[in-house]
Amino acid sequence: MTTSRDHFSEIARDYASYRPRYPDALFDFLAERAPARGVVWDCACGNGQATLDLADRFDRVIATDASAAQIAQAPAHPRIEWRVAPAERSGLPAGTCDLVTVAQALHWLDIDAFFREAARVSRPRGLVAVWSYGGGSLDDPEANEVLRHFARAVGPYWPPERRLVDEGYRSIRMPLDEIEVPDFEMAEWWTVEQLAGYVGTWSATSAYRKAVNEDPMVDFEARLREVWGNPDEARRVAWRLTVRAGSVS
Repeated sequence: MTTSRDHFSEIARDYASYRPRYPDALFDFLAERAPARGVVWDCACGNGQATLDLADRFDRVIATDASAAQIAQAPAHPRIEWRVAPAERSGLPAGTCDLVTVAQALHWLDIDAFFREAARVSRPRGLVAVWSYGGGSLDDPEANEVLRHFARAVGPYWPPERRLVDEGYRSIRMPLDEIEVPDFEMAEWWTVEQLAGYVGTWSATSAYRKAVNEDPMVDFEARLREVWGNPDEARRVAWRLTVRAGSVS
């Protein structure tokens, strides 16, 4: 994902493997509300967590990220063009995009510069949508408490921008004609290995490891296995998705 301080290039391969998928209903909503289904700019795309779903609904997706390591993990697709580019200088022609998206990355960007670039590349009444999610929760109370304990332990090591996620992007000024967005939830059925892989991609986990010179994942995985039972049994993990969207005047 595009950021002046890159928190994810070192774990690009794990990021591609262990991040949850966004719900189909989100992309159906965006396709319905965009003025056309022509061109999408997926900004700060990482290695394509949202890009592939956008390509199922639009003719062409231009996916950009400042991290070459992230782009290197992105899969080839006939309707997707992957580019290494910062959020404020996409390289896209003006007035060409029906939809601009930022999935789980707006808080890492120069937000005002991004919105200026989004307005530049958008068609009249083009749609801009940004979304984020927090740490997730499990239906199993004991496993959920292990996850919550870990989140509290690494919490002080989140970069300051992370607070925007915790508040659901509410304080961000969006220079758009905002639209009402329905509630969306993400959900995955994951094993111990998959949940641990996801938690290992948190930027706070990496920062804790560097600051303390200790890997918090060792204790986390041990505690998780104690309460999980069969480690190959999948448990439901859910995240509330916060989405803000609006059209360019």
